[in-house]
Amino acid sequence: MSFVQKIWTDWKLSFNHRQKEQRFKNGLAVAPQVLKPLTPITGNAVHFKHTGHAGDVIYSIPAMKALANGKKIHLYFELHQPNRDFTKQMRHPNGNVMLTEKSVALFAPLMQQQPEIEYFGAWKGEPIHYDLTAFRSLPFDYRMYSITRWYFLTFAVTADLGKPWLQINPDSRFSDKIVIARSSRYHAPEISYAFLSNYENLFFVGVPEEYEMMKKEIPDLQYQPVSDFAALAAIIAGCKLFIGNQSFPFSLAEALKTPRILEVYHQCPNVVPEGANAYDFCYQPQFEKIVSDLLNR
Repeated sequence: MSFVQKIWTDWKLSFNHRQKEQRFKNGLAVAPQVLKPLTPITGNAVHFKHTGHAGDVIYSIPAMKALANGKKIHLYFELHQPNRDFTKQMRHPNGNVMLTEKSVALFAPLMQQQPEIEYFGAWKGEPIHYDLTAFRSLPFDYRMYSITRWYFLTFAVTADLGKPWLQINPDSRFSDKIVIARSSRYHAPEISYAFLSNYENLFFVGVPEEYEMMKKEIPDLQYQPVSDFAALAAIIAGCKLFIGNQSFPFSLAEALKTPRILEVYHQCPNVVPEGANAYDFCYQPQFEKIVSDLLNR
């Protein structure tokens, strides 16, 4: 790079940084007040509303528990809100919305097993204390950092993310199985899962279309359908090792603290594994080494 090219590159980076800083300041000027409950908390439960996505819901639970501060949680889903995070090229099971009636049905058996959550259902205009999707109204670059900590930044709370924040009875049938989930979104460049054919007992969880794509790389891969998110969480909790990208099944693995490996998408690295038995990668040699170290030790 010539001296002139370096000066030009440095100026562009500085200009882009100044633009981002100004947008951030402008956003702060119109940001809503989120630190106080929207309505006074008078009973023994704190009411929350979430708009989605499904993984965002799981990552919001530590903040919910902190805001509830020992009280019971009532969680409502606001349905059919437009999908704001995916490009037209990205496919999502819910299409162009974030949460639907099907989302409520899939979540319900899992939420019913969480001792802190006293009520769960679709939002029908009930008074709420905290809108968990309020983080989107603040001027942060939500491709970055950590989804779980977005809620901490928004509501001024914290939690030990190295500890599990979901409960489920593990499915013991998967104690010797490697469970894989890879959505059609958030693929790190040049990453192949084909080398996993060298290992046994490989199962895929996710939508059938994603399984068919993965089976092209791993011919012996088996498909494991699930009836709801409680069944999915039980499989992930009970497996020997979970491997996934930045999609909903990994949020369960992270919340349960299953031995897990995350494929990080470099343009949107907003999922951060924390605690024991957590690994991540975005390069092929490192991916293969992590799997080898974990399964051959």
